[in-house]
Amino acid sequence: MKMFKKTMMMAIAVPMVLGSMSAFAAPNSHGMKGHHGERSLFKQLELTDAQKSEMKALREHNRETMKAERLTNRSEMQADHKALEKLVLADNFDEQAVRQLVERMSEKQAEHRVERLKQRHQMLNILTPAQKVKFAELKQQQAEKHFMKLEKKAQ
Repeated sequence: MKMFKKTMMMAIAVPMVLGSMSAFAAPNSHGMKGHHGERSLFKQLELTDAQKSEMKALREHNRETMKAERLTNRSEMQADHKALEKLVLADNFDEQAVRQLVERMSEKQAEHRVERLKQRHQMLNILTPAQKVKFAELKQQQAEKHFMKLEKKAQ
């Protein structure tokens, strides 16, 4: 009975862990739609033509990099999910093997997030110090609006 409970807990917990990892892939901590929300903020900063060109080039480069990375990682992710499913469906639960696999999957997610934040840092470094201050203010206003919407939904 104890083994059954452990298996059921992992069968429930693992999909939740994997599902929640996608939330960590979001480029900001507010759960808002990453670069799309930021792009509208950049439009409010009165960027120079040179800054606009640099932003566009960086976005295109990042898009190509992420596309190539997605293609490379897709088969690896599928293999990990199959291995995880096999471990969960096994007659005996191998907690150590599950733990190692989940940790490896989490490390990959962390690496992906670091890369996204690095790209975001590069974009923000195109801004002047004054534009960075204004960007931070706009970002704060955006976050406040988002949280107000969440509070209204909760009521």
